Amino acid sequence: MRVVITDPNLLPLRSELESLLPAGTDTAWATADTLLEALHNADVLVGPAFTQEMADAAPKLRLVHVAGAGTDRIDPKALGGTILANTYHHEDAIAEYIVWALIALRRELPQADAALRREHWRSPVYDAALPQPHTLASASIGFVGLGHIGQAAWRVLRAFGAQGQAVTGSGHAEAEGLNWAGDTSQLPRLLDESDALVVSAPLTDSTRGLIGAAELQRLGPNGVLVNVARGPLVQEQALYDALRARTIRGAALDVWYSYPGPDGRGRPAEAPFGELGNVLLTPHVSGITRQTFLGRVQDIAANLKALAEGNELRNVVQL
Repeated sequence: MRVVITDPNLLPLRSELESLLPAGTDTAWATADTLLEALHNADVLVGPAFTQEMADAAPKLRLVHVAGAGTDRIDPKALGGTILANTYHHEDAIAEYIVWALIALRRELPQADAALRREHWRSPVYDAALPQPHTLASASIGFVGLGHIGQAAWRVLRAFGAQGQAVTGSGHAEAEGLNWAGDTSQLPRLLDESDALVVSAPLTDSTRGLIGAAELQRLGPNGVLVNVARGPLVQEQALYDALRARTIRGAALDVWYSYPGPDGRGRPAEAPFGELGNVLLTPHVSGITRQTFLGRVQDIAANLKALAEGNELRNVVQL
């Protein structure tokens, strides 16, 4: 069995992955320059993207395995009869990020950090105009999407004493302790009842642009937003305008509207979010931990073993 691997996040765990593969597996770690040639006799592609050009170069391909949850870079038409599978294990890491971001935004810790570097003690102790911040125990968290990430974040936030509610594509949520759960028609209610919004739904035709100016207006001037899903779930210009005008209090953005090439250089958005002081900007790192990819490596290897033995695969995705 020939396996072509393109996801650079797996390189630090190359030895671990290869040690788990079935005996006789031929692995090729391909770059953009070598990919099409490497695919010629491939049975499996492990990587984040699949195009028609790649499909044409891989007539024997049986499986495309994404080394993560997102499949928005997979062309469904290119797949044909090829199996698509994904994996998770990022939820605990992203839950940590969400908690950090909510605390930082609600207590304005980045602003305090920046001020103290200028020898300004930005605190209600020294400035009576600054309100005393609230703890997470007082927060009302609205979840847009409650899959692996949302559920993991809710478990932690509930332990802090926060309240929560959710909207999902199905209208159902498998999580104890929520005030309520509904479908996306209940988004206005969610926004009215929440002072923090966690966006973790998949990017689909129905979720693209789901949150725009009207929704951000409902979240309100004390509301904060954390997007760990995909950038385009939230309308870029509407979000920038809301942050600049303080229509909402702040946002943490770990997912973006454009991405760099292999050199890791490039603007994440057309709007100049970096000029704003009430937004946390991170380069899609919320799920990037060694523990995340150790779990993913084990899932991928288990599926490759199942494929080689003719057994049922886990986490098969239907697009």
